[in-house]
Amino acid sequence: MIQTVRQASSLRGTVSLPADKSISHRSALLSALGEGTSRIQNFPDSADPQSTLDCVRGLGIAAERDEEGVLEVEGRGLNGLRPPSAPLDCGNSGTTMRLLSGILAGQRFGSVLSGDDSLQQRPMERIADPLTAMGARISLQDGHAPIRIRATQSGLDPIEYRLPVASAQVKSCVLLAGLFAEGKTVVIEPTPSRDHTERMLGLPVEEVGGVRHLIVEQGHTIPSTEWTVPGDFSGAAFFLVAGSLVPDSELRLKGVGLNPSRTALLEVLDGMGANITVENERVKGAEPVGDITVRSAVLSGVDVGGRLVPNLIDEIPVLAVAAACAEGTTEIRDAEELRVKETDRLHAMAENLNALGAEVQEREDGLIIEGNGPNLLGTTVRSFDDHRIAMAMGVAGLVAHGSTTINDAECAKVSFPGFWTEMDRVASH
Repeated sequence: MIQTVRQASSLRGTVSLPADKSISHRSALLSALGEGTSRIQNFPDSADPQSTLDCVRGLGIAAERDEEGVLEVEGRGLNGLRPPSAPLDCGNSGTTMRLLSGILAGQRFGSVLSGDDSLQQRPMERIADPLTAMGARISLQDGHAPIRIRATQSGLDPIEYRLPVASAQVKSCVLLAGLFAEGKTVVIEPTPSRDHTERMLGLPVEEVGGVRHLIVEQGHTIPSTEWTVPGDFSGAAFFLVAGSLVPDSELRLKGVGLNPSRTALLEVLDGMGANITVENERVKGAEPVGDITVRSAVLSGVDVGGRLVPNLIDEIPVLAVAAACAEGTTEIRDAEELRVKETDRLHAMAENLNALGAEVQEREDGLIIEGNGPNLLGTTVRSFDDHRIAMAMGVAGLVAHGSTTINDAECAKVSFPGFWTEMDRVASH
């Protein structure tokens, strides 16, 4: 699919967001391990969460929507999963593969996890190492999927594991494996990352010398529950940047997840001079939610690095667009994790923004972007078959003079199936 985006004169209206992808994955997996039937409100149709749902069904769990569209998952407890009859296809979803590996490492049956070509290029040693230390029997193919997990007959060993990189997926993998360990498993998190798993499991968190220690103990069970999935902050990010950059804009985004381990972009945009307000803050389930309004503003360059980055990692591609259209220099550092996402996102953004006339230097762990106001020039760019690159280029197209053509833009459906329709609906030309 080729998507052409024309420069917009304004953006106005209320944006309809997809449900939060991270919470959706976890709600399906935890419901499958729960005791009894759980109900998930607002479970999305986007490709990645559907991959998790397909894998859950492949493990013998019934999961269907009722007449009101609520997803009902019939949990069978920690030991109720059934051996899959075929390899479990995780599609393009690294979250599915890494979290499910933690669950399957403690099962008394073997399994294989696979995925599409992109997923099979992503590093999996980062989960295989701690799982192997717990006694799991795992083999990879040159450090990548497919992941082969052999049955364990005696349960896993508890460990104390210090995360070498800030990664919510690795952290969650180890914590989920800890449910099947005979004792107390502790994950030490020097740099905080998104905290949905520990919130949703209700795990104790201890601060030791300013460092988080997350604890899961043998015997921890998961009751059936009602989950409500909020609007996806990562999806909102594209419209927060677009609404800031396009003149005469005012966009409203309702029911957005505002988990503080996810919303560093609000802090960064505020530092750039954005005009963003958050109202009607409340808690749904274990997650804070609110309504956001963004109005156009003149942005300035900013330095981004350190502890902000793990809570901003998915938003950096669209932040790079904001930086290219700001006044002054923006430096993004400590973001080498972006090189092992669906594509090398640092390289992809540098190549695309330079093609649009921006001045971007690619560094090993980030980007240096010389902002020059809204002076991008429309051209043809690539999505690199990465949903966040495609949507970031869509935002750039709203600002760039003329029209911007994005090749292979259909990949946006991985996290935001209605993105192109929604963007077109709020744009005036």
